[in-house]
Amino acid sequence: METLTGLLKHVADKFPDRRAISVSGKFDITHSRLNHLIEHAASSLVAAGVKPGDVVALTFPNTIEYVIMFLAVIRVKATAAPLNQAYTADEFEFYLSDSESKLLLTAKEGIEAAEIAASKIGIPHITATLNDVESGIKLSAASESSSDFTALKIVNEPSDVALFLHTSGTTSRPKGVPLTQLNLASSVNNIKFIYKLTESDSTVIVLPLFHVHGLLAGLLSSFGAGASVTLPSAGRFSASTFWSDMIKYNATWYTAVPTIHQIILDRHLSKPEPTYPKLRFIRSCSASLAPSILARLEEAFHAPVLEAYAMTEATHLMSSNPLPEDGPHIPGSVGKPVGQEMAILDENGVEQKAGENGEVCIRGPNVTTGYKNNPEANKSAFLFGWFHTGDIGYFDSDGYLHLVGRIKELVNRGGEKISPIEVDAVLLSHPDVAQAVCFGVPDDKYGEEINCAVIPRDGSGLDEDEVLRFCKKNLAAFKVPKKVFITDSVPKTATGKIQRRIVAEHFLTRISTAKVPKFGA
Repeated sequence: METLTGLLKHVADKFPDRRAISVSGKFDITHSRLNHLIEHAASSLVAAGVKPGDVVALTFPNTIEYVIMFLAVIRVKATAAPLNQAYTADEFEFYLSDSESKLLLTAKEGIEAAEIAASKIGIPHITATLNDVESGIKLSAASESSSDFTALKIVNEPSDVALFLHTSGTTSRPKGVPLTQLNLASSVNNIKFIYKLTESDSTVIVLPLFHVHGLLAGLLSSFGAGASVTLPSAGRFSASTFWSDMIKYNATWYTAVPTIHQIILDRHLSKPEPTYPKLRFIRSCSASLAPSILARLEEAFHAPVLEAYAMTEATHLMSSNPLPEDGPHIPGSVGKPVGQEMAILDENGVEQKAGENGEVCIRGPNVTTGYKNNPEANKSAFLFGWFHTGDIGYFDSDGYLHLVGRIKELVNRGGEKISPIEVDAVLLSHPDVAQAVCFGVPDDKYGEEINCAVIPRDGSGLDEDEVLRFCKKNLAAFKVPKKVFITDSVPKTATGKIQRRIVAEHFLTRISTAKVPKFGA
């Protein structure tokens, strides 16, 4: 199957009566019913004037309307551009303009900031509502005669641009990433393959569906396997309902970012559930998972924790640790490449031997063909016939990938390169540290020094001296943070990612005399 829509149609024919998606306590929808709902919504989009190649922006919580409309947009050969509903009007204006969106879709309640931005740049706004599963989605703009329109004749091609996302841009303005039907289908098949997802699997979606992690690994790979997903009734992750949903819907696995794993762990320590479901595996991705957290998760929930590595430009998955029956999973490693080629290259494009650091580079049918309207970025990203991830890493002698850090986030202290990931992991192994993040700061003597922000566990009384004492015991002297900020929160992106640059700016502006670094590309 070279298109995602073709794959999902195949699943609807093969497993028509199996549950595809539930909204906790509200709807249960089978694969064949989901397919009908998508076709019906696709016809309404055609009636509302959506044409092949149009970009349609969607901004919703994690709801059934979003899932149906997302798949309906790509069914009519238009491009879905999901946006975070927490954006400001200015951010919406940038993303709507940059993606060249022709239409804004929201839930009936709407999103004020998005509507302000859309009206300012002259983009029509339509709402989508599902009152009951039988009658299907109602669009606010569909004409009465929409039954004359049908999407059935539309044929989806592998080359159709189905999804348009922006990278989170650690160093520069966000870059637009077009992903095709082939990219989506390839990634879904890679994810199904490595985790052996089948129609008997079930998961609860905890991540936002406007990014590739939740969208590809949670939602679309489950659909592509004939498996089922549950959306929390709140429309987003809630620690208080997570396990009851997991148990009620017989979940066999879940995928999350380390921040959410930590919330789930903390809740387990303070308010454990009477019983936990028997899970095949727990998956972690999108930021590095400290080995100490991995060990605690495995101990608490008696399931293997498989760390993976992914990025938007690869339509999510690049490498993963395997299920226990397929090989060991190694704490601190992101496993082996899945369904694509991967190489560690030096700056001249020469492949590095096992144990030697270089840039992680990939190629395969899941990789974007290039950033939108950005020849400059494409030139540097696609050197030597490979896509360059911007991450430094190495393969160990067993072929497992270990990440050292973003090229631009390694701290260069007087010529010694320090991996912030490594220092984070040491800090997180301290029993009184709940969260920790290290970052580089400008320094007159060494060019750069390492600092860190630490969130102590509740009631621990942890102070800067104790953190430094612990670091000196467990790290080479040059890697010990120069300053420790004890805090109760660190700034995060919408996906729960911690971007070191933003954290650095946040804490440095608190010291009025500090020179705030100029972060350029």
